Amino acid sequence: MSPKDTLKKYYGYDSFRPLQEEIIEAILQKKDTLAILPTGAGKSICFQVPALINEGICLVISPLIALIKDQVQNLQKKGIGALAIYSGMHYADIRQTLQNAAFGNYKFLYVSPERLETTVFLEYLPAIKPSLIVVDEAHCISQWGYDFRPSYQRIALLREELPDVPIVALTASATTTVQTDICKNLHFKEGFSHFKQSFNRPNLSYSIFSTSAKQHKLIEILQNVPGSGIVYCSSRRQTAIIAELLLQHNIVAAFYHAGLMAEKRTNIQQQWLDGTIRIIVCTNAFGMGIDKPNVRVVVHIDMPDCIENYYQEAGRAGRDGKRAYAVLLMQQNEVENLVFKLETKYPSAQKLKLIYTALMNYLQVAAGLGEGLSFDIDMASFAKNFKFNMLEATYGIQALAQEGILSFSEMLFKFSSIEFCVNKNDLQAFQEQEPELAETIRGLLRSYEGIFDYPCTIYENQLAQFLKIPKTMLIQQLLQLHKVGILIYKPATEKPQIFLQKNRMYSDDFYINQQNIDTRKKEAYTRLQAFNSFLINKTTCRSKIIGAYFGDNTVPNCGICDNCINNTSAMLPTQQFKITVEKIIEMLAVQPLHAAQIQTQLQPLKQRSIWLVLNYLIENNIIELDDLQEFILKK
Repeated sequence: MSPKDTLKKYYGYDSFRPLQEEIIEAILQKKDTLAILPTGAGKSICFQVPALINEGICLVISPLIALIKDQVQNLQKKGIGALAIYSGMHYADIRQTLQNAAFGNYKFLYVSPERLETTVFLEYLPAIKPSLIVVDEAHCISQWGYDFRPSYQRIALLREELPDVPIVALTASATTTVQTDICKNLHFKEGFSHFKQSFNRPNLSYSIFSTSAKQHKLIEILQNVPGSGIVYCSSRRQTAIIAELLLQHNIVAAFYHAGLMAEKRTNIQQQWLDGTIRIIVCTNAFGMGIDKPNVRVVVHIDMPDCIENYYQEAGRAGRDGKRAYAVLLMQQNEVENLVFKLETKYPSAQKLKLIYTALMNYLQVAAGLGEGLSFDIDMASFAKNFKFNMLEATYGIQALAQEGILSFSEMLFKFSSIEFCVNKNDLQAFQEQEPELAETIRGLLRSYEGIFDYPCTIYENQLAQFLKIPKTMLIQQLLQLHKVGILIYKPATEKPQIFLQKNRMYSDDFYINQQNIDTRKKEAYTRLQAFNSFLINKTTCRSKIIGAYFGDNTVPNCGICDNCINNTSAMLPTQQFKITVEKIIEMLAVQPLHAAQIQTQLQPLKQRSIWLVLNYLIENNIIELDDLQEFILKK
């Protein structure tokens, strides 16, 4: 099929978004391709369509387990064969998945980057024969980027194993330096394609308010801007506090963070997507891979630490092209607090050695052992036992991950597993002695091939249906079998997890390159200074500042951010501005009007000038948008 036919068949769209078709054509021509596309521009379609057209399987490397699961589920719903391998899976499940990828009818294999160098993956790679390699969140490969992950730098080894397979690198936010680094580190071939969509979001109004009463300002904003919204907070505790505040003001809200159980997170997310919940109050754990086009407002009640994060999170508003608002609430001391955090975020090599030794002792890993092992970790217990504060412990482990010693998943869902502890003769004897448990044992043996030989993932819901008993009864029986030593039953858990990429080093062999830490710290300071400049700038268009930061100097004045509105005289003569204000008020005194209706009545005045006045009237609480997206006079 052609790209358009494929798009229509699997996604239901008649046409591509800007640059999608060009990127697809470059990939079909087997060119290495770098695509810089803003949040919500449809990056997935850029590689999924050519992968569906080509023969063979597409290998997708992504650092976010939640995003991997979400994309695989979406593909499966479309009837497209997709698989995933990530931290926390049992060895037998990984091997089975790789066998399916090599010999089954599948089009996509999603993997987390730390899995690329494992023995079992390299063993199956020649049989899998990927026809395309996709590197999602490609900025993670650059040591100078804001989200550097050493495991990404090992992706280049795939080029040695698969020299003729094209690589596609995708990201929403990368400076020109990081873009160059991506191409260099992935060993892009001469003549590669480079696509960059404009960072201009003409329908998104950026505003920054310096206020000592953030909560009061938040309520005011959400009461003035109807429709769905996101409020970003820096801590889990803050999400619960703000959600409760909104509920007290009759704003339907719920909080979301990585510490909630998977089922609860899924329910909250779905209720927000279908509009049952209007506002979701969350940490930055929320948003990746979630496509809700009609978000009208995104508010940062706590400050992010760089333009990259801010742009990506704010960009979740207004994906439908209609007017939307990105508002950041700040206080004077917040930038100073971020500077202080940087000192903790980039500990010295000596401090890292202390944290590493404490962590290995906590996990009870012997020197010279541990590579490839995964461990659940209770961060509060670890910090308390070794007298670290939580921030120090968390940032220290993240720094060890940046050195490629381990990987750290802040919250990872692990399915339930079973492992039999007795031989077949003893099991048979037990079944004869305990007939009330025998049926459950037989159900396990029938449902999961090989379960007697190695630990196996089980699904209690399916097994309970197979046995025709309630799930609660099944779990009770599994726990009883565990207690008497017939099997080891590990119920599903959702905890932070450590994955060791190297054996535990002996004390004398432990080495951290202090210069690398200092360089990353310096880059973080540079990003923070750029963000601070963005915050304090009261004259330049916000969209222009963001565009210039990412090397896009084509972004025009938006006319709708706080700086553009506050500098109205530069765009509209004072007398003309006053006349337009009076005309709009007179029009709305008669009836509510959509923006297009106002623009028609005010011709030949330019659309940008009209929006300038409309935003001025909104900012000054003279007019507001109702639920039908019509402007009305505020009562």
